[in-house]
Amino acid sequence: MAANASFWSVIIFLITYAVIVSEKIHRTVAAFTGAALVMIFKILTPDKAVHYIDFNTIGLLVGMMIIVGITRQTGIFEYVAIRTSRIARGEPLKVLASLALLTAVFSALLDNVTTILLIVPVTLAITRKLQVAPLPFILTEILSSNIGGTATLIGDPPNIMIGSATHLGFMDFLINLAPVVIVIFPLTVFILIRIYRNDLQTTSQLQQSILEIDEKNEIKDPVLMKKSIAVLVLTIIGFALHQVVHLESSVIALSGASFLLAITRFDPEHALHGVEWPVIFFFTGLFIVVGALEDTGVIEFLAMLALETTQGAVFPSAMIILWLSALASSFVDNIPFVATMIPLIKEMGRLGSLGNIDFLWWSLALGACLGGNGTIVGASANLVALGMAERNNVTIGFFQFFIVGFPLMLMSIVIAMVYLVLWHTYSAMAVIPGTLALGLAFSVMLGRLNNRLE
Repeated sequence: MAANASFWSVIIFLITYAVIVSEKIHRTVAAFTGAALVMIFKILTPDKAVHYIDFNTIGLLVGMMIIVGITRQTGIFEYVAIRTSRIARGEPLKVLASLALLTAVFSALLDNVTTILLIVPVTLAITRKLQVAPLPFILTEILSSNIGGTATLIGDPPNIMIGSATHLGFMDFLINLAPVVIVIFPLTVFILIRIYRNDLQTTSQLQQSILEIDEKNEIKDPVLMKKSIAVLVLTIIGFALHQVVHLESSVIALSGASFLLAITRFDPEHALHGVEWPVIFFFTGLFIVVGALEDTGVIEFLAMLALETTQGAVFPSAMIILWLSALASSFVDNIPFVATMIPLIKEMGRLGSLGNIDFLWWSLALGACLGGNGTIVGASANLVALGMAERNNVTIGFFQFFIVGFPLMLMSIVIAMVYLVLWHTYSAMAVIPGTLALGLAFSVMLGRLNNRLE
C-alpha cells in the first residue's frame, strides 16, 4: 500500500509540474487539480492535506497584499517613480538606472511581483513621453526585481517559503544575502547600460517634457497615504524584530493589514480585491501535492540519495543546490521548485551529519531567486511583466530575453558561488570585502572589453 501511494504521489507530482511548466492550463488550476487527485487517490486525507498547507507563507502573502493594495490607492508609488525620473533629468540611461534602483529597493521591501505591477505602468508612460523603446527598461526592471527581492525575507516568494519552513528571520536574510546583492545589482545595471547606451537616445525637448510633470498630482489621498506609509514602516520594523518578540512573520503582516483597515476604515471588500487569490490558491494546492511526496517517504528517499552523492558534506551539497536551483529556476517557475527542495533539505539535515544547514538554505535562496533571471519564464515577476508589456503592444520574446538575462544570471551565480566559498572557507568577515573585490574585478574586465570593442 505504501509503495503504491509513493508511486501515485510521484506520478501526480510529475504531471502537475509538467502542466505548470507547459502553461497550457493556468498554474493555479494545475496545482489545485493535483491537490484534488492526491485526496481522490487517498494518498492524503483532507485533515493531513490541510496539515501540509503552510499558513505562515499564506498569511504573510495575504497580509502584505492587503497593505500594499491599500497603499497603492494613494498614488505614492507613482509619485516616487515620476520623482525619480525627474531627478534623472529625463535622460534615458539615467532614468533606466534610477528606475532599476527603485525597483530593487521596492522589491526588497514589498515583493517583486507587486513591485512590477507598480513600476511597469509608470515606466511605459515615461518611455512614451521620451519616445524611446520600453523593452530595455522593462527587461532591466525584471532583472532588478529578482535581484532586489533576493535580499530580504519578504522580497521573493522562495524566500518567504524558506523563512516559513526554518528558524531564519527577516534580519537573517538581510544580513546574509544583502551583501552579495549589493555587488550583483550595480554590476548588472552597469552591463545593461553598456548594452543599451546607443539605443536609448532622445531630444532635449522630450527630456523637458519629463521635467514638466508634476508628481504631486499623482497623490490621490494624502491622509490615507500617511496612514498607509506609517503602517507599512511599522510592519517592516515588525519583521525585523519578529524573532525578538517571538511572533511569526505572518502574524506581523496580518496584524499590520488589520490595523490599517481599522484606522482607515477602508472597505474590506475593496481591500480583498487587492489580494492575488490565484497566487494564494496556487500555493495551497502546491503545498498539498508536495506534502504527498513527503508523507509517502519519497522526499526521504531523495534525501538519502543526495547524501550518498555528496558523502554528507555541507559544502558540496551547497554548491549542487546553488547551481541546480539556478538552472532549474531559469526554465521553470522557482516557486514549485523551492516547494520541492525545502522538505528535501530538511530531510538531509535530519538524516545526515551536516550539522547547521543554514548554509544550504542560503544556497537555495540565492540559486532560486537569482536563477529566475535566466529566462522570461523563470519567475512570477517575469511573467507578470511580460503580460503587462504585451497588453501595451510591447513584445518580449523568449530568445530576446534569454540572450541578455541568461549570461547575467550566470554571472550573478558565479559571484554568489564565490561569496559562499569565502564564507565557508574563511569566515563571515571575509565575505563582504571578498565579494566586493570580485565585483570590482568584473567591472574592470568588462570596461576593458568594452574599450577594445569600441
